[in-house]
Amino acid sequence: MAEDGASTEAENEMTLSAPPEEEKKEGGGAPGWMATFADLVTLLMCFFVLLFAMSTTQQETYKELVKSLRSALGAQTVPEAGTREGLTMRPIPSEEPSENQQIDELGAMIEKEMEEIVSEVRELVLFNKLGGEVSVTQTEEGVVITLSDLLLFAKGGTQLSDKGHDILKKVAVVLSKLAYHVKIKGHTDNEPISSVRYPSNWELSSARASTVVRLLVQNGVPPQYISAEGYAHYHPVATNDTAQGRALNRRVEIVYERDSIARRFAEMGVGR
Repeated sequence: MAEDGASTEAENEMTLSAPPEEEKKEGGGAPGWMATFADLVTLLMCFFVLLFAMSTTQQETYKELVKSLRSALGAQTVPEAGTREGLTMRPIPSEEPSENQQIDELGAMIEKEMEEIVSEVRELVLFNKLGGEVSVTQTEEGVVITLSDLLLFAKGGTQLSDKGHDILKKVAVVLSKLAYHVKIKGHTDNEPISSVRYPSNWELSSARASTVVRLLVQNGVPPQYISAEGYAHYHPVATNDTAQGRALNRRVEIVYERDSIARRFAEMGVGR
């Protein structure tokens, strides 16, 4: 009987106990987060490839790239100048500068050199309180330093005054630093002169220019870089109908021509 009871209980347990459920197998493929991560990595790779391309591309290629980006993204703020967040356009090392670029660089250097000459002469004028007697201007022709004949010479004469002599010595200190050809131009007013030594204003203007040249050479200006020219009364800067105008026309000009500076730079190979 006991055996029958045990057997019955065992059968009941087998009958009542449900078989264990089989674990459900997960579906195939990568987890969901992997797709998002893969997209992020791909976008980062494209971003850095784009940065690299933008840092080495030439200007025309860059403009085409900007146009494509605007079309694709619908954006209007894509940088035009090739700089954004520290990104700088750099020329290809093997690319030679164009002829126009070389001309622009040479022109900029000539302008800078003329500005420095003007600055030095203006300092000389201010330090010696020569306003109204010595002036310097930068023109299309070049740098023009103008000295009044009242500072340099007596009327109708070519002998330097003591003050003119001292000022020209100081001017020579500035000019002796410059290895460019300089022209000394003598000018008179239209009042005729007639003497054994100076039959006309041509001889007078030329003699005054030569006097200035001699003094500048004696004080350090290289003689191979200097010349004297006389213009008589044919290049006035004011009217000859008044005493004040005639005084302005009687002058000596020290001229550094733009072309002479350019030729000197060319000889030195600057801008090539």
